[in-house]
This record gives sequence, C-alpha cells and structure tokens, in this order.
Amino acid sequence: MRHLILGAGPAGVIAAETIRKYSPYDTITIVGDEPEPPYSRMAIPYLLIGKVGEDGTYLRRSEANFREQNIQVLRQRAVRIDAAGKTVTLDNGSILGYDKLLIATGSQPVRPPIPGMDLPGVHPCWTLENARAIAALAQPGARVLQMGAGFIGCIIMEALALRGVKLTVVEMGDRMVPRMMGPTAGTMIKTWCQKKGVQVFTSTRVEAIRPAAAAVPAAAPAETGGLLDKVKGFLGLGSPAAPAPAVPAPADGPMQVQLSNGQTLEVDLVISATGVKPHVAFLKDSGLKIDGGIVADERLRTNLPDVYTAGDCAAAYDLATKAHVVSAIQPNAADQAYVAAMNMLGRNTVLKRVPQINVLDTLGLISASFGAWDGVPGGEQVELLDEANYKLLSLQFDAGERLVGCNSIGWTDHVGVMRGLVEGRIRLGEWKAKLKADPTRLMEAYLAQAQAQSAWATARPH
Repeated sequence: MRHLILGAGPAGVIAAETIRKYSPYDTITIVGDEPEPPYSRMAIPYLLIGKVGEDGTYLRRSEANFREQNIQVLRQRAVRIDAAGKTVTLDNGSILGYDKLLIATGSQPVRPPIPGMDLPGVHPCWTLENARAIAALAQPGARVLQMGAGFIGCIIMEALALRGVKLTVVEMGDRMVPRMMGPTAGTMIKTWCQKKGVQVFTSTRVEAIRPAAAAVPAAAPAETGGLLDKVKGFLGLGSPAAPAPAVPAPADGPMQVQLSNGQTLEVDLVISATGVKPHVAFLKDSGLKIDGGIVADERLRTNLPDVYTAGDCAAAYDLATKAHVVSAIQPNAADQAYVAAMNMLGRNTVLKRVPQINVLDTLGLISASFGAWDGVPGGEQVELLDEANYKLLSLQFDAGERLVGCNSIGWTDHVGVMRGLVEGRIRLGEWKAKLKADPTRLMEAYLAQAQAQSAWATARPH
C-alpha cells in the first residue's frame, strides 16, 4: 500500500508515524515544501526569544528518525492532484502515485494588498526563514510595526516585546484578538498592552509602506575655483561642476508606514500577522469539495475516494455540533491526523469533537476562549467584570441547559472546568440559574452535574 502525505507539519508527521506503527511494510512518503526538516511553527516565537535553537523547533530530534522508520521526506511542493489517476504532480515535474492520499498542507499567511509589501524589511512570521530575517532586524531598540493583533499576532507580539524592540501594533478590528474575544475583553487586552509599553492602534489600517526617504539631496558644491573659474563660467569656457544626482535610499533601510488614522511612522521592520487561511488554492481543479477548508466527514474522508485530510486545511465534521469546522490549533491537527491515518489503514475510527479552544498569554495576561464565545441565537449570557484588576468572566448559554462558550481574562482557576462544561455539553439543570447569579461557581457546577451525568451514563443498560 502506498501512502502519500502532503504536508510536513505536525499533522503530516503524526499521520505518517501512526501508519508506520500499524503497518510496518507500507510505503510512506511525506511531501513538504520547505528546505527545513519537519518543524512546528508554534515554536518560532520561542526561537525568537532564544529559549530554543532552530533544532528545538524540529518535530523530531533528527532526520534519522524518518529514515529509521522508512518514511521518505521529499522537499517539494504539490501543484496538482489527479484523483482519477491517483497521482500528484510536484513543482519539479515529477509525478507520484498513491493508493491513499492525505492532504495536510496546513495554513498559509494572508498577504494584505498594501503597497510596499515587497520591501526587504517586511516579513510574515511563519517560516524558519522568516524567523531568521526577523531576528536580524528585531534588535533591542529597533522600531517594529506589526500588522495584526489576532491570536497568532499576540504570540508574535510577546516575542518581539521580549527582544526589547520599540513596538507598535496596528489592528483593523475594533479590539485586539477580535476572533477570540468580545469587545470588553479585547479592549481590556489592548489597555494591558499599552500599560506594558506597546503602542496599539485599533480600527486602523496600514495603507502604504515605502522607503523612509526617496532621495537624499547632495550637498551644494564648494566654491574652490576663485575668480578665474567664475569668469570662465560667464564666458562659456567652462562651468562649475554640476550638482551630484540624488542618492536613492537603500532598499533595506528604514521605512515609512502610512496609517489610515493619518499618522506616518518610521520603522526598521514591519511584520505582517494579519491572519492565516487554509493552504488549499492548488486544489481548485481537483474536484475536492472546499468550503473554508477541505470538507471531510467524521473519519476525515473527503468527497474523493481514498483522499483524506487533517489539520489546519481541513473543515472537519464535529459530531457534537453537527457542523464542519476549521479549527487551526495543533491539538486538533494531532487528533485529526491520528483518525485519518487509522482510516487510511482501514481501521474504522471516528473523530468525536473539533474543539474550538484558545488560551493566550499576552505579556503576562492570561486569556481563554472556548466554544461559541460570542453566543448562539436565542441564548443567554452573564458577564463578571473587574476592570481595575484585569479580570473578566463571560459565560454563554444556549436556550436550554448548556454552557456553549466562554471568555475569561485573568481568571485561570477554572479554565479546565470551563472547557469540560463546554466540550462535554453538560446539562446544567438548576445550575444554569446559579451560574447566571454567580459565574464563579463553575467548579461546583461541574462537580454537581458532570459527575451526576457520568454516573447516569454508566448505570444505563447497554
């Protein structure tokens, strides 16, 4: 059996090793489009602050790991899939056949259509190559502007702040982390960052990036020839030296960033962290059903025979919510990779949940988001706010008895309990009213209701 895996990130590696564990003799090939050994993007901020070296980002300690497992790793990029012929064409023209195909190509950064994005001092923070360029420029005291204050942006922001740069963050949304936090919470995080010395502009766009000086005028020539030179000039017998042409600014020097609020900032480095999207553009003529990500069922099967998907590029089916969800977090990638691999081997395995979870440390302020943090139609909510101490607890309920989502800031005691109530779809009964009266009683609610329902499920006849 030939297993072909597109993508050398966590999902691709876990799937390959799962297949090898249960099938010692099948052929396994991973195709990754970077020159590095398979690595985790989530480790890049730790690389930037010096907690790990480049090898500390690698998913496995050495490439010998893959050789020892007889897993071939190719450094190429897939450009076309022929599902009928069961082949994949790579960017070097080679064609690989497969019996089972897993698409685990992950996400790619969104590139905003802003003039100046091609300047040498503008970088996303997505690859090890990007990290090297950023580390060279983000020296202590450097003026850095970051576009984007979403979940990934805030992680990058913290790494930059720890490097000692002079940091400005620009976010188009009306608050920080707008896809994870409501208005109150997102504004609180902004206030916290400003208190920590980061300049933050919300409801603001970068409109253009350009070299800091288009030209540097040359100094006027000195008058050194005396009266004779002046007379020659008057008679047309000679003329003073012509002014030197303007000297263009170096391509890799400081930049000016024009903002929609009317301000123009001079910076040494611009980082684009304006979000990510599933890396699926190369599949547009493949016949795969794509809706946000590659649509898959609870076994990670796509609409094409023998083609599976996992990770950030997958719109996986969540049995609990009966919806297809793209949830680009590494734990999801790992779970989906395992399920996809087992089904590629014919071992019937079901993905039970696609958790929507984010826990974020923003310059020491811990925030969390679970499930439908912004509520559901017909639902109810309660919010507890201690703005002076940077604490917030927001609970979202459906129209029935369940907690469906929550936001928290500075409230770390019950993060696990919140996750358990949301993911476990625990019926709260009388505890819904109690939590609306006092949201801090989450632990009591969990112990009372989760344990009771577990006991009831155990006691049921099967």
